Amino acid sequence: MRTCRVGLVGAGGVAQRHARVLGGFEDVELLGVHDVSRDAAAELAGAYGGRSFVDVDELLAAGPDAVYVCVPPFAHGPVEEAVIAAGVPMFVEKPVAVDLETAERIAALVQEKRLLTAVGHHWRYLHVVERARELLADRPVRMVNGSWLDKVPPVAWWAVRDRSGGPVVEQAAHVLDLVRSLVGEAVEVTAYGDGNPPPVEGADIDSVTAATLRFANGAVGTLAAACVLTWKHRAGLEILADGLALSLAEDGLVICDADGERRIESDPDGARIAVDRAFIDAVTGVGDDVRVPYVEAMRTQRLALAVAESARTGRAVTLPTGPASVPLATAGVSVDA
Repeated sequence: MRTCRVGLVGAGGVAQRHARVLGGFEDVELLGVHDVSRDAAAELAGAYGGRSFVDVDELLAAGPDAVYVCVPPFAHGPVEEAVIAAGVPMFVEKPVAVDLETAERIAALVQEKRLLTAVGHHWRYLHVVERARELLADRPVRMVNGSWLDKVPPVAWWAVRDRSGGPVVEQAAHVLDLVRSLVGEAVEVTAYGDGNPPPVEGADIDSVTAATLRFANGAVGTLAAACVLTWKHRAGLEILADGLALSLAEDGLVICDADGERRIESDPDGARIAVDRAFIDAVTGVGDDVRVPYVEAMRTQRLALAVAESARTGRAVTLPTGPASVPLATAGVSVDA
């Protein structure tokens, strides 16, 4: 059994979760951690038998087989560029950037290098998502309504637009990724924000955002995002197809059809493990189940940023179409006059 030596960039909550999961794999060794906080890096590395690195270059010089990039949205870009230049397989946590230019630049570099990548859209590994896909296989989707109604997370950068991208980019990206996976590509969005930030010091994001979406296959949809609560109220999708209504969230799937209503429970923790297992298996050459490589995540990023742009300008945004393999650095979004 080949051992995969993994380096982590970032030592926050998401990095800690990946470290716990990876620490449970017999074929993974945590090489070490780099973080802007030397103490945080040392603490996380020490908990799993690794070492702390002063910078990304030192980590890469140690010869990792794979690198996890678990940094805040605003910090993406330089880390990925260094990992790509070194030719090391790379797992990136979502959102992949805070702006479109950075994400498209990294996507183009990944394609040029033909680098093995994965992005942390772990909802794609929920078994209820696969069940929903089966149910929709022979039924055209007519409408989808997505929502992420939550609180402001307790990190200083989250409520600042140019640091997090706002709730649609930082939180609702999970929902938009499932929308793309189950319904198809959106070709136009129109969104509105309330213009009022949540009651958090320094906040400049919209507290609530409402969007309408039009899809290439004729389906229509909505997205609601909010961070005005003190709890996570709802995050998921409602999908309507001919004779079928699905309610899908991280914790389960409710199916309504001519046979009545039934619920299938989900396994969120299992999905978080599966996304890491699939990436490590791909790195070591024993599997091929990476469901969201960087270029695929780029489409979700583009959609989230289109919603955010429409909310900022109050105008419709048209999204590019075409296969995911096209050079993304030349494909953008246009704001309709």
